[in-house]
Amino acid sequence: MPARPLFPSAGSWPSGPEEAREEQVRLAPLVRAEPLDAERVGLVAGLDVTYAPGEDRLVAAAVVLDAGTLEVVESATAVARPAFPYVPGLFAFREVPPLVEAVGKLRSAPDVFVCDGFGLAHPRRFGLACHLGVLLDRPALGVGKSPFVGTAEPPGERRGSWAPLVDGGEVVGRALRTRDGVKPVYVSVGHRTDLDGATELVLRLAPHYRLPEPIRRADRLSRDVLAGL
Repeated sequence: MPARPLFPSAGSWPSGPEEAREEQVRLAPLVRAEPLDAERVGLVAGLDVTYAPGEDRLVAAAVVLDAGTLEVVESATAVARPAFPYVPGLFAFREVPPLVEAVGKLRSAPDVFVCDGFGLAHPRRFGLACHLGVLLDRPALGVGKSPFVGTAEPPGERRGSWAPLVDGGEVVGRALRTRDGVKPVYVSVGHRTDLDGATELVLRLAPHYRLPEPIRRADRLSRDVLAGL
């Protein structure tokens, strides 16, 4: 039997949770950690998905920002109906196909993709940011609002303070303080990045708010488009 292709296409996407978990285990070894020089990143794409009430429809958004000015360069969206059940740890199978569609509409080539979700901070070390990064073979990282797996000591109260996020004795991410005295975010490697570079880039992209600007803009765009449907 031929190996399942990496990219989501007709007949190639898992049909249920058991098959999806097996797919994550199959693809997880393809994740590569590479040094990321945050200062050399020029274009960053923020990715997010918003669901309609009842979750019968979703909007996936990709917003590309200039990493230096945080000005929007371009954006794209995709509207779809969820094609996979709601199962914790398997969100990628609901969100990757429309996110890939949105990314495919971009004219620019972002240096890094920042996902609202997780990378290695996942039960099978293959969260949404890993899935997108491997499929696109582009640097990707995840930023979560709360930890999905593992525990971390509270980081210091000052912006830039961080503490390791540990799961099963393995460091899978960082709890990072992006604003003084504000709850941390949880950063994890997706693909072709490292924790030091990902941490530095998230801080660079979050000068005023808790969440990085690319994710904030993608969230806003997806909500605006959904409201207009």
